[in-house]
Amino acid sequence: MKIIASNFKTNHTRKSTLQFCAELERFVELNRQSFTHKIVLFPPQTALLENCFKHFQIGAQNAYPAQNGSYTGEIGLEQLEEFGIQTILIGHSERRGILGESQSFCTSKFDFFSKLGFKIYYCIGESQEVKEQGIEAVLEFLESEFVGIDLSYPHLVVAYEPIWAIGSGVSASLAEIIQIHTRLKQKLGKIPLLYGGSVKPQNVREILSLNGVDGVLIGSASWEISSFFQILDNSLDCKE
Repeated sequence: MKIIASNFKTNHTRKSTLQFCAELERFVELNRQSFTHKIVLFPPQTALLENCFKHFQIGAQNAYPAQNGSYTGEIGLEQLEEFGIQTILIGHSERRGILGESQSFCTSKFDFFSKLGFKIYYCIGESQEVKEQGIEAVLEFLESEFVGIDLSYPHLVVAYEPIWAIGSGVSASLAEIIQIHTRLKQKLGKIPLLYGGSVKPQNVREILSLNGVDGVLIGSASWEISSFFQILDNSLDCKE
């Protein structure tokens, strides 16, 4: 079973997310005999929906590591519990880079939500500047993003998303994905390892077919339901 995860980022409204989810339910129901992959959607906070869908899960893109409190602009456990959400993204490069989340803050989120048994999708990835320094520099940087993260946590999924590929339209080459995933798998063992960064209908099958790739975390190519259907169609024959 592969994992197909969609990060809506700051896209979609509550209305369009509801429509997206209804169409997705029908699609998977029609293809349930051949479709065995796990699907997870991460809508924006204002479009969080009750986690009651039959064929996929709803996760949160972010939450503050607290039950509730004085954290203006954030949501906490109390809000997630209202929707029955127990899946969360932590460490996405846009939160690290644009919003300034440090490794220690990512660790505090991990500690808080892991104690509650959440499914954690933990993101790592290097910049173009680090990439240009060579493979060992990349691996050293990725290692730094695991500091404080308990890799024995049973509900952990890691998503490798090279920052230079996110939103660029240019995925890492298959050789680059194999190289990084092979090295990461030596550290992660049986922890599911996803690839993200300009995944689209045209390349999802070959990416999912690579050894060491347990799924994909998709951005813009998954925001339109027709494109997401193509991605799902193209992943149907990708087995373990």
